[in-house]
Order: sequence, then C-alpha cells, then structure tokens
Amino acid sequence: MTPSSSRILDVRPVTAAELPAWLTAQKTVFLRTTDPLGADAQPEAMAERLEPLDPARTLGAFDEAAPRRCVATFRSFPQRLTVVGGATVPADAVTNVGVAPTHRRRGLLSRMMAHDLAAAKERGDVVATLIAAEYPIYGRFGFGPAAHTAEWTVEVPRSGLDPRWSGPEDGGRIDLVDGEDVRRLGPGLHARLCAVQPGAVDRPDLWWRAATGLVRFGRPWTEPFHAVHHSASGELQGLVTYTCDEEWGGGKQPQVTAQVRSLIATTPAAERALWHHVCSIDWVTRVRSGHRAPDDLLPHLLPDPRAARLTTLADWLWVRILDVVRALEARTYESEGTLVLEVTDGDGLSGGRYRLEAARDGARCAPTTEDPDLSLTVGDLAPLWLGDDSAARLAALGRVREQREGAVRLADALLRTSRRPWCPDVF
Repeated sequence: MTPSSSRILDVRPVTAAELPAWLTAQKTVFLRTTDPLGADAQPEAMAERLEPLDPARTLGAFDEAAPRRCVATFRSFPQRLTVVGGATVPADAVTNVGVAPTHRRRGLLSRMMAHDLAAAKERGDVVATLIAAEYPIYGRFGFGPAAHTAEWTVEVPRSGLDPRWSGPEDGGRIDLVDGEDVRRLGPGLHARLCAVQPGAVDRPDLWWRAATGLVRFGRPWTEPFHAVHHSASGELQGLVTYTCDEEWGGGKQPQVTAQVRSLIATTPAAERALWHHVCSIDWVTRVRSGHRAPDDLLPHLLPDPRAARLTTLADWLWVRILDVVRALEARTYESEGTLVLEVTDGDGLSGGRYRLEAARDGARCAPTTEDPDLSLTVGDLAPLWLGDDSAARLAALGRVREQREGAVRLADALLRTSRRPWCPDVF
C-alpha cells in the first residue's frame, strides 16, 4: 500500500467555513480559473454562493494530510421532472461532481454517490438526474442517458428566410422585453411547457434571477436580449433569450453571431416565429441554436434545411430510477398490455421483478414472482421509461433480453412516444 492510498479521506457535508475550499476544488476539477471567493469574501458574494446550497446535500472530501484542502465535490438539490403524459415526479438532481486529479481511483465519487442516492431513496424521490460531463462515469451507478441534445448553427444568408420579415403573418406579434418582464412572464410560460414536454425540469425562482443577471455567482455577466411571442388573441406562447457578438468583416460587412441561450414555446407557431425573429435581426449572419431536442423543428422551419448545420448530437439528461413502481405508474402509455420486467440494479436500490399493467387511462405496477418477459438493467430502463429509445434497438445492442417472444414488440408499443424527450436546461 502506498502512503497516498493509506491516507484517511473524510467525506462529509461542507460547512460555511469550508465553502471557499469546496468552490476552489470545483473550479480546479473543471479546469476553470480559481474561484475568487476566499475567506475574506464580501458577504453579498458569499450569500449568492450559499443560496442554492443545502448543507446536508453539499458534500466534500478532505485529505487528512491537508485537512483544509477539499479534494472532491458533490451536490444535489430537489427537482421536478416531467414524464410522458405531463405528470411530474420528485427527482434528486446531482451536480457539481468532481474529484481532484491527485485523488482519483480512491472511491471518493462512489462514497459520495452512495450517500446521496441512499438519502434520495429514503426521502421518496422517484429518480435521480444529472447532466454528465463524461459518458463512461455514471452507468456504474445505475444512471442511463434518457434524453439527448442537438445543436445547430444556422447560416442565415443560406436559410431562404425573408430578411425583411418584421413579424408573424397570423396576427401574432413579437415584442422585446427586459429582465424584469422575463421574471414576471417566464415562470408561468415554462410551467405550461413542462406540462407537455417529457424530460423538462422545473426552474425555481433562483434560475430566473440568475438568467436575468440579478444573481451572478461571481461570474462575468453579458446582458442578453429577450423577446416574447403573443398569439393573435394575446396569449403568451414563447420566450427567447439570446446574445450577439460584434464581429464585422472586411468592407464593412457584418458577420454577427446570435447565440440562443434559451428558447421555449408552447405552440409550433410561436416556435417558428421566434426562430424567424432571431434569424432576421439586422447584421446577424449566423445563429447558434443552443441545446435543442434531437427531433427539434428548427432545421425544417427553414426553406433550406441544409442551412442548419448539426454541430452537436449527444447524450444530455441522465436518469437513475430509484422507485420502479412509482416511475412506471406516473407516465402514460400509447396502448394497453402487460409486461413483466426483471430489473437488475447492482446497488440494490430498485432491482427486482415488476408486473406492469398499462392502459391509456392509467397504469398499475407491482412487484411479482412471475416469469419475466424482458430483462434489463436499471440504467437501460431509464431511456425506455422516458421514451427516448426503443426496446428493439436496445435488444439489438444486447442490452435488453427478450424472455418471451413478442415482448420487445409489445414494450415498444407501450413505451415509445411520438416525440423524443427534451431537457432545455443544464444543471
């Protein structure tokens, strides 16, 4: 045993006095500039940092050789996740996860994750969620990629859109608004989106204050532009937030890029109008879409879809099911049928055999001793549950095992959705 591996590494909730060390560890792990907050930080800045932190759910690892130096970080917070059909379930949202490069392979992440997931299970959370910085890490803890993301870069001159467009042709309108308007109008609009968008998560008041610059967490702030869409009847149906650079080329030719930070809409008409608005701003020659669903409407809203170049297609929201019964009963189903699922969970939190009786007007699920129709891991259940993948595809990959002929086909008939799930947010 080497001296370094024999050190005592203490994993514990972080105190207020340890927060600067925790923040410094987090910045180091994510290869960012060391956090400017120190022991003598201004009370206002420290209060901003403390506001989203639940002390019981903010964990740090400390090395006895340097007891004031944090070498690993982990945090979770309460969240609501929208499932297929529009219901929401309580989720344990995991974030700020990192281990210093000097302390890898010592089980620190495993200890912090085990602590957090056990507490989430005890609280009654149905799932845990996270946005994974790296793909290989979280599968061993029972997480599976349950919603993906896509990003497009639109070359506006090639798009075929009318550059003189000044507003919707259906009687709706686009209005520029400020941050105060966004804080007033945004939460209600977002709640309506969550009612129809599987994979969406709630945005607490702190999210809206941070998105409009009231809370900055010590980061540089660039004031964005905001625009809203109202229908012909006056109903608020969409909101877009974006920034623009100031690039100009030779011969005084504009080469401005608009970066969309967020675009949410409750109708296709509002979505179309907001994209047209961003793509018709004077001097803007390129639009970056930000994180969208893989089957987003954006490319085909353009007369020339090839003007939207796909720049990212990747996993995004990862889900770890903690309560199989409540998870399967919370969502709706496309048809009727009965499936017995054998779910393997290496951590022992939600494994077992479950009988799902699905119908369009609701579902029942309970543990059973019947022979299974399908066998799969808890991580592979996540994308099926949220509607992002098919049982047939996972079976072809060897990740779902059909124990009764026709069970894969039935699983897809029950679980597949007409649109893919989408999580608009990073956390």
